[in-house]
Amino acid sequence: MAGKILTTEAAAILNMSPQFVRIAMQQGKLPIGTAVKMSSIYTYHISAKL
Repeated sequence: MAGKILTTEAAAILNMSPQFVRIAMQQGKLPIGTAVKMSSIYTYHISAKL
């Protein structure tokens, strides 16, 4: 899907761990996309533009 990247890819670009990217997105502290809680699991959408 164009324009969307994985948390592991974002972590590599930002020189951070994937875990940091996921938690920061869950807390709204990393404005690169959205983290949505589906039941007990989070789903991430990271925009390549952001």
